[in-house]
Amino acid sequence: MKNSKVIKMRNLDVSEVKESSRRDFFKKSILYSAGALGAGAFLSPTIASANEKEIMQEAQWSTKLGDPINKNLYGLPSAYEHNNIRRTHDLLSSGDAYASISMCPIHESEGIITPNGLFFTRNHGGTAQVDPNKWRLMIHGKVKKPIVLTLDKLKKYPSETRIYFIECPANGSPEWRGPQFNSLQFMKGMMSSAQWTGVMLKTILKDIGLEKDAVWMLAEGSDNASNPRTIPVEKALDDVMIVWAQNGEALRPEQGYPVRLIVPGWEGNLNTKWLKRLEFSNKPWHSKEETSKYTMLQESGKAIRYFWVNEVNSVITSPCPEKPWSDLKKGDLVEIEGLAWSGRGTIKHVDISLDGGDNWVEADLKGLVLPKSWTRFSYIIKWKGKPLLLASRATDDMGYVQPTIDEETSKVGVESIYHRNAIVTWGITKKGECNNVQIRKHKKS
Repeated sequence: MKNSKVIKMRNLDVSEVKESSRRDFFKKSILYSAGALGAGAFLSPTIASANEKEIMQEAQWSTKLGDPINKNLYGLPSAYEHNNIRRTHDLLSSGDAYASISMCPIHESEGIITPNGLFFTRNHGGTAQVDPNKWRLMIHGKVKKPIVLTLDKLKKYPSETRIYFIECPANGSPEWRGPQFNSLQFMKGMMSSAQWTGVMLKTILKDIGLEKDAVWMLAEGSDNASNPRTIPVEKALDDVMIVWAQNGEALRPEQGYPVRLIVPGWEGNLNTKWLKRLEFSNKPWHSKEETSKYTMLQESGKAIRYFWVNEVNSVITSPCPEKPWSDLKKGDLVEIEGLAWSGRGTIKHVDISLDGGDNWVEADLKGLVLPKSWTRFSYIIKWKGKPLLLASRATDDMGYVQPTIDEETSKVGVESIYHRNAIVTWGITKKGECNNVQIRKHKKS
């Protein structure tokens, strides 16, 4: 994209970092008092214009009855939210809409739950339409009591509900050599977060019993591609779930209806949709999706065969290219907000930089902070109408810190596809425009 570029590091005035923080702002301000708030505050007293008064007095929705309550028996978004949709791109597909991906509009996300209709979708053979009455799950191999479950039988096991993110390991993959998309949705939209309801796999395995030499598990879907993947039994006995509900309702077909696997924190395509079979063995399977795909070459030329965990990551969602600061005036207080996540555990803290990583300050974590889930962060500054290089850096409770681009590429080069978790930087112009940039502090061969 023409606004995307790689910039060399330069020194910027970082007084914005020291001048204002959320804590200081709320200590010194009288909150939301129309009489007390003045210029530069979030809410300032204003006088309604003639046009605004006319709109308020003659709004058509206030002069007639609204729609009857039985118009849409399944609720729909407002027609005015038509831009808040998943999007696709030819560069991120196999040439058709079957083996492809649709990107979540994370710049429009609120909180840490993605609505079912906006949850990103990755298919290898189209969206399967599975009859739940004919669906079956077979669990066999090195188990003491092989079993075939119907949906009704599966639901007789005690259920649990947990919040986890799912991230495609190719999230951000076009960006290894340099900026490609001047869009947060296309940069980082291969992920979403939801509340999942189902049964812990370890509950079923305790019921049927595992053989002592059962070390590996194969998960296979019932769709055209089947997407077989090998998962270590250690993970299966930890937090893996077999789920039938997402955000309080049955799974959508795009998300694996009627049943899918949830492998918290690990790369997205392990979370097998339209699940039909779990087989246990003392050896891994080396399927197509874990040999020719979903591996990573190192600089030595040797491939990392199994690297399941999605590493600690973060991105600023406001501002972003879709949500610039072009409407701000000098002196306005503005919130920098974003998402952080880690497949290894819980986000411990997030740092914000206004100068491309030369200086950092700690942001506030807001709302729920859960393991292997999205975490919201926030930091407030005063806009001075000067160029900025906005970046975020997350740290999880296992001690892992989000790397710079140079740190990451020094380990795996620039020809990689998967598990890109380098720091993302937005270049903010003096007019408040926001562009995707990359900070390179030194050259890499």
